Amino acid sequence: MGSSEMKGVKLRAKRASGSSAAERSAYFARREAAKVLRCVLQGDARRRATASIKSLVYSPSVRNKKATFALVCQTLKFLPVLKNVLAATSLLSTKWKKQAELMYITAYDVLFGLKVGMIGSIEKFLISHKTSLQSALSNICANSQAKNVDRLVLDNRPHVVPKPRYVRVNTLKIDIDFARRELERIAIVKEDDIVPDILVLPGRSDLHRHHMVLDGSIFLQGKASTMVAAALNPKPGWKVLDACAAPGNKTAHLAALLKGTGEIIACEINKKRLECLKDTISRSGAHNVKILNRDFLDINARDSPFSQGSCYSFRPFLLWLWNLCRKTRLFAPIVLPRCSYHR
Repeated sequence: MGSSEMKGVKLRAKRASGSSAAERSAYFARREAAKVLRCVLQGDARRRATASIKSLVYSPSVRNKKATFALVCQTLKFLPVLKNVLAATSLLSTKWKKQAELMYITAYDVLFGLKVGMIGSIEKFLISHKTSLQSALSNICANSQAKNVDRLVLDNRPHVVPKPRYVRVNTLKIDIDFARRELERIAIVKEDDIVPDILVLPGRSDLHRHHMVLDGSIFLQGKASTMVAAALNPKPGWKVLDACAAPGNKTAHLAALLKGTGEIIACEINKKRLECLKDTISRSGAHNVKILNRDFLDINARDSPFSQGSCYSFRPFLLWLWNLCRKTRLFAPIVLPRCSYHR
């Protein structure tokens, strides 16, 4: 929604006769939620999420973050049902079709949300058809043999295969066979087909309080995260610069692959994240990691201890990376993983 469009929305809201502060707040929250929902659905359609729901909601442009977040999450939960209800009533084929996301959000509020008086054209349109919406919902429940709406929502949820739980074995402390035998006491354990030092468990395995997690013998680490160090595949004795090291899982993995040899220079500019990095490295038992609380951009690659670097692990997207390499003649192996977005 552009700035001029938003100004128009604000002006119409202010002119709405008899509207309370709660009604105006709900009015804007629905439109902010519709904007977020559109980004989410477009990402799903392209199978490429642009950002997580939280990052979209907590952007500076969203004012009522709590209400917006709740509306998006609840609408997504009821979305298959809402689509069926709107299809049954043919309301989405009207002039509001181009504002489908706002129709979904508002339909959720009309059918399931808080009983707050509504202002706005779409709100008035759907309220005027509330009886037909409720009738369509009842018919869908009856045809689906669902006892209630909650059951209908569960029945319409897409079948999702649970994601497995990935565990990286910290070979600085234990070997993979020992870790596997220990974990097989509580779950079925498989070896990963790509990364040699990670094990795969059922997704619902709760290992957060497991003694091997607490003492750093194993790390609960996503497969994508473990592939960074595996892709670099550092050889014992290498010197590695980890540019944005916190929270330290990849750094600790590098240390394990180096088998305690060489040196890792782990840079972290944020002091709070630095403490997390220190804790991770301490639990891992790695003694070849030098932690620096500084911006790696301030590092002169020609100065000791950076001049003899064997490889470099840069975390964020750095558009000027090629210029950095060209200017400093820093042509060592580099891994540049993209920061992941939670959908």
